[in-house]
Amino acid sequence: MSVDALAPSAFRWRRFLAVAGPGIVVMLADTDAGSVITAAQSGAQWGYSLLLLQFILIPILYIVQELTVRLGAVTGKGHAELIKQQFGRGWAWLSVATLIVTCLGALLTEFAGLAGVGNLMGVSPPLTLTLVVAALMAMALMHGYLTVERIAIVVGALELVFLVVAVLAHPGMDEVGSGALTIPITDPKYLLLASANIGAVIMPWMVFFQRSSVAEKGLTTADLPSARLDTAIGAVATQLVMAAVLVAVAATLGKEGGDRALDTVEEIVGAITPFLGDFAGKLLFGLGMAGAALVAAIVVTLTAARTLAEVLGAKHKLEDEPREAPWFYGFYAIALVVCALVVGSGMNLVSLAVGVQVMNALLLPIVLGFLYLLARRLPEPYRLKGAYAAISGAIILATVVFGVYSGVAGLWG
Repeated sequence: MSVDALAPSAFRWRRFLAVAGPGIVVMLADTDAGSVITAAQSGAQWGYSLLLLQFILIPILYIVQELTVRLGAVTGKGHAELIKQQFGRGWAWLSVATLIVTCLGALLTEFAGLAGVGNLMGVSPPLTLTLVVAALMAMALMHGYLTVERIAIVVGALELVFLVVAVLAHPGMDEVGSGALTIPITDPKYLLLASANIGAVIMPWMVFFQRSSVAEKGLTTADLPSARLDTAIGAVATQLVMAAVLVAVAATLGKEGGDRALDTVEEIVGAITPFLGDFAGKLLFGLGMAGAALVAAIVVTLTAARTLAEVLGAKHKLEDEPREAPWFYGFYAIALVVCALVVGSGMNLVSLAVGVQVMNALLLPIVLGFLYLLARRLPEPYRLKGAYAAISGAIILATVVFGVYSGVAGLWG
């Protein structure tokens, strides 16, 4: 084969590597501390019964984030800015208010997860949180989206150790298969965790972050094929990590004959260390949780600060100096410090994590509703229309209805 024949393929891969990043980062952040805890709790309480849901959510997650990428590449605007332009300031503020609530809730779970990892390693929560806040502030002041993106990918890649944990737990394939098909759909406790898993995967801040990142990175419609591949790879990777955590805990607790709630990071590690060894269990789970929590802390804090500044019409890019973007950097710093202080006071991580994910599911109508309507208003030929619009609408509607129904039924059941 000639060099000329290879050139187009090489060019496509170079183009992909230049474009890739926003999708992988947001998907790695999707498997955050709260998601890891939710997956672990699912395996602890229901064995493999929620495993099938993890794979069903892959195409749903891709569809949602593909619409996000499309809107960002075509318009070059952030989500809040576009809502304000298309629907008015009131609706923009409603979307921002719900976003900030979910971002702060997520940041609390990230910090609680990092404090738990610190405890495992013999580091006190105050010291752990002080170091994390200082590192995240220093990262933001590096003044460059690409630098932050690379840091997030490297840190988030630590989550992949959960795949090793799942293999080392030696799950029985027959048990996995039969357990995955056992779905107690009428049990309120099962529905609550099902809702939490949906909220752990389809998160409001993901839409805002990826839209802003696509715009800040300067991606255009010519980059859509590579950006979609970036998103698809991320969607598969994040759900494999979720499934791995669930399988690891279900396999180890199943061998103990236990079906119990796990209240802390230490209890989750305690559930798997008898089968992985104390050192390996702490090291692997600690690395995975730290990677998950750190990349998500980066994403949710940037998302909240960006979006608030965006709707206020203020500067909100990482290339801007603090004096040029006081709203952006000010809210970024305040969110980090306040959430660190709250977590430092002590809280039940598992209850918080599951509660935040259920809240995410209950807010899906607002987030996905605006996303769908905006995609329907794009100019030709990028407008969401025809059969794909009908399929996407049906999938989004079904996800919203099941997420809200299972959350309400689980809370009231």
